[in-house]
Amino acid sequence: MPAEPDIRAGARCRARDLGLRPGQFAPGSLNAITDVAGVLVGQVTRIEGEAVRTGVTAIRPHAGNLFRDRVPAGLAVMNGFGKLAGATQVQELGELESPIVLANTLAVGRALEAVVDWTLTQPGNEDVRSVNAFVGETNDGKLNDIRGRGITGEDVLAALEQAASGTVAEGSVGAGTGTVAFGWKGGIGTASRLLPPGLGGFTLGALVQSNYGGALLMDGVPVGRELGRFYLREHSEQGDSGGDADGSVMVVLATDAPLSDRNLSRLALRAMAGLARTGAAFSDGSGDYAIAFSTHPEVRRGRPSIADWPNERMSPLFVAAAEAVEEAVLNSLLMAVTVESRDPVTRRRRRVEAIDLAAVREVLARHRRIARV
Repeated sequence: MPAEPDIRAGARCRARDLGLRPGQFAPGSLNAITDVAGVLVGQVTRIEGEAVRTGVTAIRPHAGNLFRDRVPAGLAVMNGFGKLAGATQVQELGELESPIVLANTLAVGRALEAVVDWTLTQPGNEDVRSVNAFVGETNDGKLNDIRGRGITGEDVLAALEQAASGTVAEGSVGAGTGTVAFGWKGGIGTASRLLPPGLGGFTLGALVQSNYGGALLMDGVPVGRELGRFYLREHSEQGDSGGDADGSVMVVLATDAPLSDRNLSRLALRAMAGLARTGAAFSDGSGDYAIAFSTHPEVRRGRPSIADWPNERMSPLFVAAAEAVEEAVLNSLLMAVTVESRDPVTRRRRRVEAIDLAAVREVLARHRRIARV
């Protein structure tokens, strides 16, 4: 059994490497959430022994003191089977006062403590007596010894301190180390979109923690059905089930457009359109959440003048959000590597395979999305 996933450059590929071009807007130079200036991402991957396959992903809207220089934010929930901490205050006040941390379901408590600890130690926060720590999760118990509580507060602090701009690692890393999507190995994925000057010239970035199911679509191509792995397969044709649709997905949207929390909530809702384009089932046992924030300096909370992009010019941003989320999910799958572990109770070997890139190429070629290779 390998000690850890192979994430060497070239081992896997992103959606655009296969010729996929979801949507109409161009991506940023990194095609990542970090194309939005100032946004930082940090990740810690925990692969230990035969059973621990988990991690932490942290997103910081800017490098300053977020508690003192809060950003507006909006939240959307499609199916609320989840343990999203800090959600009600974001809905009530429309702002983020802590970084966004993604982890596994049973690590939410420890992550909350760590975010609070980190916030209290920031210079200028010596008198702070209340912190709304924002922690999202998906359940990685199919591959990870989730009951072993492998994530520590130190892991969360490390992800926060290591957060940086630039390229974001994708696939079986960070909070996506043990996740499963559409019956294949899921993980962390990211993408971005640039609006042309005539539509505002803004940048929008998405990061996803994919751990959900349905019938996988890649830019409209029914890859899941073609490869014989999709939810409710046993009810539509002979053969074994292609897997369930339960699980969860966390979506983080960042933009430099000057948006109010009201329009950020509307923007977050459009993330669900992106998930739908990937074939999401939005099942009863799935937690489908999206949070969106703006980094524009004129909408920071506490400023004497607050800008707000007009409602009638929001539609291009809605389109960009759906496109970026769709591509981020595809990147999470295509960049993920096969992960193995052993159930600590039954001692049974567990293995979730990465989606077969050659098989995907063949399906896309049959649908004339790429040249056959």
